[in-house]
Amino acid sequence: ETDGAQDESLTPVPVGAGPSAPEAGRRGNSSKPWMFIAIGLALLLVVALIKPPFGSASGSDEVVATVNDVKITQDNLFDKMISLGGKSTLDQMIQEELVKQEADKAGITATEADIDSEVKLWEGRFPTADDFNAWLQQNGMTEADFRKEMPTQLRIRKLLEPKATVTDDQIKQYFDQNKASFDTPEQVRVSHILVATKAEAEAILKELQGGADFAKLASEKSIDTGSKDNGGDLNFFPRGVMDKPFEDAAFALKTKDELSPIVQGANGFHIIKFTDRKAAHTATLDEEKAKIKDQLLAQQVSELSSSWLQDIKAKAKITNTLEEPAAADAPADPNAPPADPNAPPADPAAETPAG
Repeated sequence: ETDGAQDESLTPVPVGAGPSAPEAGRRGNSSKPWMFIAIGLALLLVVALIKPPFGSASGSDEVVATVNDVKITQDNLFDKMISLGGKSTLDQMIQEELVKQEADKAGITATEADIDSEVKLWEGRFPTADDFNAWLQQNGMTEADFRKEMPTQLRIRKLLEPKATVTDDQIKQYFDQNKASFDTPEQVRVSHILVATKAEAEAILKELQGGADFAKLASEKSIDTGSKDNGGDLNFFPRGVMDKPFEDAAFALKTKDELSPIVQGANGFHIIKFTDRKAAHTATLDEEKAKIKDQLLAQQVSELSSSWLQDIKAKAKITNTLEEPAAADAPADPNAPPADPNAPPADPAAETPAG
């Protein structure tokens, strides 16, 4: 039913904190809780080719594959796709059309400029662009896929945000309750080269001390596939993210391009080059006010969305031929006891409106 697809699209999406890089000694990531709250993002990425009309006898017998001369037709493929994901895909399409009709009635549009702004808003909920792209990857999306989901989400937000209210007191209360999560710890940025043996590491360190280009050697010799194509760059990270020996060596470096001694980690031997450092920073309410307001508005829109979508669905005239036949249309059970002629008539007011 459409309710099922709707609920799925309104459930906060579990989000990782960024790409894992075990070869680099990474052991986890810290994140700010407000950054990873989804606001009704529809993540149903089933690609279904549904033949109209459903159940039509005049389908296609075009052969799309053969297995040892046994033919698989386009009809076979479509029927299987409908059985696996057609119902939920159609439910999602129904929901999107309902939202679009409500937005059209209210004169609400979702322009390319709106979508650009929305994508930037989402990117801003993550510590870095790499974290945002990693989140997309973890959810099986490209940025292009994400943009395709935006019109429906924009319409929902524009329709429901006027009904949401966020006060300065609520913002301050949220900041006070989550203050530590807004503070930024000290971070360093380093590059590294990872190899399997100490002898390899010693040879590479000798080359580097002789003036060899670090990024070139990283791309040629590092076995860390997550960083070698970037010259070994690992971007900024705080303490508690990397394995302890790697972390201690990285934070001990002080001057730009300074090289560490060889560091043995769980996956091999590292040579680390220092790039930059960010001092710890204590956040203020003024700095975080806009982000917190966005977060609280998003939460309220998400809470309002569920009942609002149910309401517009209940009022709409929807025909869905993939739904199970209503119980009233099912054939009578010949073994069922006869109806009681003295039973009171059903109360029509108690019936649920058809949706």
